[in-house]
Amino acid sequence: MDLENIVLRNIEERIKRLRAKQDEDGSWEYCFEGSLMTDSFMILLMNDLEYKNQKVINGIIDRIINLQHPNGAWKLYEDEKDGNINATVQAYIALLISKKYSKEHSSMKKAEKFIRENGGIKKTHFMLKMILATHGLIEYPKLFYFPMSYFLLPDKMPLSLFDLSNYARVHLVPMILCINKRFKLKLDDDLNIDHLLETSEVDWFYEERGSFYQFLLEEGKNLASYPLYFHQKGYEKAERFILDRIETNGTFYSYASSTFYMIYALMALGYESASSVIQNALQGLLSYATDTEAGLHIQNSPSKVWDTALLSYAIQEAGYQINDPIVAKSISYLSKKQQNLNGDWKVHAKNLSPGGWGFSDVNSFIPDNDDTGAALRAITRSALDQSTLHESWLRGVHFLLGLQNDDGGWGAFEKNVTNKWLTLLPIENAKDAIIDPSTADLTGRILEFIGNYTTVSNDDPIVKKTVNWLLKNQKSNGSWYGRWGICYIYGTWAAITGLRAVGIPKNHEAIKKAEKWLVSIQNEDGGWGESGLSAVKNKYISLKYSTPSQTAWAVDTLLSIRNKEDEVIRKGIKFLTTQSELTNKALTYPTGLGLPGQFYIHYHSYNEIYPLLALAHFKNS
Repeated sequence: MDLENIVLRNIEERIKRLRAKQDEDGSWEYCFEGSLMTDSFMILLMNDLEYKNQKVINGIIDRIINLQHPNGAWKLYEDEKDGNINATVQAYIALLISKKYSKEHSSMKKAEKFIRENGGIKKTHFMLKMILATHGLIEYPKLFYFPMSYFLLPDKMPLSLFDLSNYARVHLVPMILCINKRFKLKLDDDLNIDHLLETSEVDWFYEERGSFYQFLLEEGKNLASYPLYFHQKGYEKAERFILDRIETNGTFYSYASSTFYMIYALMALGYESASSVIQNALQGLLSYATDTEAGLHIQNSPSKVWDTALLSYAIQEAGYQINDPIVAKSISYLSKKQQNLNGDWKVHAKNLSPGGWGFSDVNSFIPDNDDTGAALRAITRSALDQSTLHESWLRGVHFLLGLQNDDGGWGAFEKNVTNKWLTLLPIENAKDAIIDPSTADLTGRILEFIGNYTTVSNDDPIVKKTVNWLLKNQKSNGSWYGRWGICYIYGTWAAITGLRAVGIPKNHEAIKKAEKWLVSIQNEDGGWGESGLSAVKNKYISLKYSTPSQTAWAVDTLLSIRNKEDEVIRKGIKFLTTQSELTNKALTYPTGLGLPGQFYIHYHSYNEIYPLLALAHFKNS
């Protein structure tokens, strides 16, 4: 059978699978599988709230112990050298708290050895230290008090709360409350980790003596000198900040991670564990539980809207019409998920009206640019046919274009949250999480949407600014860094398909450079694979095997530059059509990114979405 027919048959098989998996409401539900952090924190929280659900506890503990490596460590991705100190401490704590494993158990002894040999608790991440401190397992930073008068600063003031990214805000606010109140929960006496501590004092912050840090210290002293009344008002403002951002399912900002910190912050403010706000949050977290091959996992935030939008778009690219039930039902679902509430994005875009989409099914006021672009792509064809949908589409496009940063690119959530000084804060991952700057993956995909799905002209200032941003941010080897995927293949796919969609020619220097780089990193099996280490090292690091989604991104990129008869493309397509023969390692390798070196994501949907898209574009080209 020739390759074209193999591709057609493969597409049909994929669509048949997707029809069977589609829910009645038109959505698709795939696991958003993250690191052990949420599982570990859930075990702690259930112990704290005396929530005795043995089935959930057993399921989570099964997953944790099943993911331990022979050397006693846990990893964030399979080729991570030796193991990950944070993941291993998280696992160790959860196993200990569950009381299913004593310190003397062989698995625990091996984990202890790994932790001690790799620097112990002092080498763990700020976010993990916070959870350890709330349980009295380590001490809070000495002589540290965050001036609560900070919360009374105007939203528009430089270095205000809204100069931080939204994900930094919703994690740091509850952490500040816990630190200031020195909040501690009492654990049983035998539940201690003294054997993992070299000294009782743990360094929380980098030893940073730069001018900006000194400036912050001086400003902090000024804020701290405000009368007590202002600090009390600051506590009230911080509490209100949290309560106003609780989702309908009880979670804080729809994320599991921020919800854990929120619960401890509210307890620090005097809320009883039996209070409705804490019990609702617990139920919200439990609703994120999903089965995986290893055991039960608490997702950080289910990805239903994201998965549905991308699958609907890929199915339509494969030639399935808007009146086909698989498409029509998905569009019906997505149209109901468009948001009409004002959220934090309004601070930096006060004249903008709502109209975006969020990531998860429960998300009602936290739209993001990636989901908005994905949903708009999916509903475009149907919007040409239905007037009410057309109005929704226009609102969405207006919202998306209205969040373009002044530099010409797009960040993930908000507009112009780009104050680089804040990345100098002396905590881990500050440069990755504290602000929300323009990124190549977001910018490239939105440019592709504008070029292929709107009537905005290639000469429009919006397009010109976007093109200039992408060309300016290309790496010297020809790639682009993708912030939310692994990593350089992801960013290059988004940038090139975006540039090509607005007429940048194949022989443009930037395109030729990227093409040469992509071809040079193809694996022997015809596919592409990139390591999670790329995000840590800030340079491309190959994986010893290929993954379906990364291969699909590379093939899709090359299809926008080369003829489909090209041997490099055909080898990639052959790889995608033999996906069912791949090892479990290749099919489960994380290709999504939350925080480099801290939080990686195996989107179970990606092996369906992106290969289908690449095969569809091969068929159509």
